[in-house]
Amino acid sequence: MTAGTPLSSPNSTPTTTTTTPTTTPDSTVVTEQHSPALGVLMPGFVGTTLPDWLAELLRHGLGGVCLFAHNIVSPAQVAALTGAIRAANPNAIVAIDEEGGDVTRLHQHDGSPFPGNAVLGRIDDLDVTVAVAREVGAQLADVGIHLTFAPDADVNSNPDNPVIGVRSFGADPASVAAHTAAWTSGVQAAGVAACAKHFPGHGDTSTDSHVSEPVVTADAATIMNRELVPFVAAVEAGTRSIMTSHIRVPALDPDSVATFSTTILTDLLRDRLGFDGVIVTDALDMVGASGTRGIPAAAVEAVAAGADLLCLGQRGSESEVAEIAEALMSADRAGRLPAGRLVAAAERCLGLAQWAAEHRPVDRSHTTATYERLTDPQRLAASFTLSERARSALAADTRPVRWVRIDPELNVAVGVTPLGPFFDGGAVPSLVVPVDDRAVAAEYVAEPGVTTLVVGREFHRDPGALDAAMAIAERSEALIVDMGYAHSDHVDIATFGASRRIGEALLRLVEESA
Repeated sequence: MTAGTPLSSPNSTPTTTTTTPTTTPDSTVVTEQHSPALGVLMPGFVGTTLPDWLAELLRHGLGGVCLFAHNIVSPAQVAALTGAIRAANPNAIVAIDEEGGDVTRLHQHDGSPFPGNAVLGRIDDLDVTVAVAREVGAQLADVGIHLTFAPDADVNSNPDNPVIGVRSFGADPASVAAHTAAWTSGVQAAGVAACAKHFPGHGDTSTDSHVSEPVVTADAATIMNRELVPFVAAVEAGTRSIMTSHIRVPALDPDSVATFSTTILTDLLRDRLGFDGVIVTDALDMVGASGTRGIPAAAVEAVAAGADLLCLGQRGSESEVAEIAEALMSADRAGRLPAGRLVAAAERCLGLAQWAAEHRPVDRSHTTATYERLTDPQRLAASFTLSERARSALAADTRPVRWVRIDPELNVAVGVTPLGPFFDGGAVPSLVVPVDDRAVAAEYVAEPGVTTLVVGREFHRDPGALDAAMAIAERSEALIVDMGYAHSDHVDIATFGASRRIGEALLRLVEESA
């Protein structure tokens, strides 16, 4: 199949037209015969321009490309990149992980201009949530991106969850459901497909599927009445896609990780919840997916279970994609995939790309104006929690402000991005306490007549960071600011997000009191 040619029906036999093969360095061959398999694959790549190998696979029918922070320099560069992808295959899906908050790819280098889900849940105004999502979508549409892996529909049912936290709208299923539906409607109104994640719910885990295989131990009734409620709302709101999670949920399927579970993806999501859009896997290079089986085997298991679009990870290669495509075709030929399953999956992916092409927005001026009005920094700051000590200090203090930045431990989902107010042009720290040397906190000595704010994220996860913050606070009567979910009694200000937009709100709060 050449790019742009519709696939055969789900019950038909894939085309066997032979063309001149493309030979990879290790002699792996990609031909037109691989097109049904290529049509469900979405690799990442290294670089800021389209590599020749990826352009060639796109011409052979590669289903999509996922962009990461290392692929992004500027809006103009991203637009040129997505234009090159569409030129190679007009029906390729261009996706990105842009949640509108701490998890950002388009703005990872300078900080996200959006408040995240936890703040939106605390404001609890669905009009604000719609406006944020619509502005996220408008920015993505401007640079040619079709699909964003958002909203995060997880209920933050375990407050110590190491990977969800502020990415969730909150701990109440009904509230999370309402905001999930609102975010879905907003981003899709901008012509960008939503992807509710991480099905069937990653919020009640104690480990991160990027580096392990988490287990949800809740019973089936709890999962149905808690974790699944926002996903039902997303389906009812018309989400074009839903992302799987690499977690075990024994109450639903005692044998398989969700991404590889027919019970969870087909019986529950397709048949019981009635979802007929694209099922996208979380990245298959994550430990929770391929740590014990390898990516080609993971790809086969995911498609067999009901997944349609396979996110392969950040740093793909021609040989890797070819190996995965051949594993899928071999499994199809050997009957290890249900009859018609591979072609049906590729057709769903094609349908998603065509939906995006038909839903391009015309004018975003009203969208941006509404967004700016509804996310005024003062309104965002009203969602913060302040201790009595902080309220008293900020109300009475007119002294100069000094900032200390305590760098948080790396969160794989968030990546490396400016912490809250420390974006270019924002607050300038008097001291930076790095992850690998918390002892430098002892170097900070407060100047006479200043107010010190010590800023970090989720101090309860990093005892060394909390000790450093408390040592500074004791010596200088500093205020401790946690830009995540705060679970420490020593925190004076909790912002429930560390994006640039939330950092601006924090700066406004402090400046107006100074």
